[in-house]
Amino acid sequence: MENKELQLLVERISRDVFHKPFVHQAIFNKRLRTTGGRYMLTNHFIEINPLVIQLHDEQELIGIIKHEFGHYHLHIEGKGYKHGDDDFKQLLQNTNSPRHCKPLAERSMKNSVLHIYRCKSCDFEYPRRRRMDCRKFRCGKCSGEIYKVQ
Repeated sequence: MENKELQLLVERISRDVFHKPFVHQAIFNKRLRTTGGRYMLTNHFIEINPLVIQLHDEQELIGIIKHEFGHYHLHIEGKGYKHGDDDFKQLLQNTNSPRHCKPLAERSMKNSVLHIYRCKSCDFEYPRRRRMDCRKFRCGKCSGEIYKVQ
C-alpha cells in the first residue's frame, strides 16, 4: 500500500464512520517505532506506521486510523482530544475504535547489563539493571554493607 491508497482509505473511513470530511493528508512514517500511528496537532496530518500492514491485518490498520480520527475530529471541533478526556473516550466507544494498538516491536533487553550486588553480612543478592552506589545503600534485610559481585 502506498500513500495514495492510504489517503483514499482514510478519506473513506472518515466519511463512512465519522460522517465528516478529512481535508488534510495521511502518510506513512517509517520512523515511528512503538506506535501504530499519530495525529499531528500542528499540520493536522495523520501518520501511520507501515509495520502495521506487515505485522497485522487490515482490521488493525482501520482501527488505528479510527483511533487517530478520534484525535483529529475532536481537535478540529475544539473538544477534548487527549486520551484522558471524556469526549475522546466517548467517541472511541461510539465508533467502536480501539484505545490501543497491538504491539509492533518486542521490548529488547539486549543492551541492558545485569549488575549483581551482595550483602556482606547475610549474602542476600540484589540483581539490578541499573548500577547503584554501594556507599549510599545498605541491605534491606539486615542493614549490612553491600558490594558489587559482577
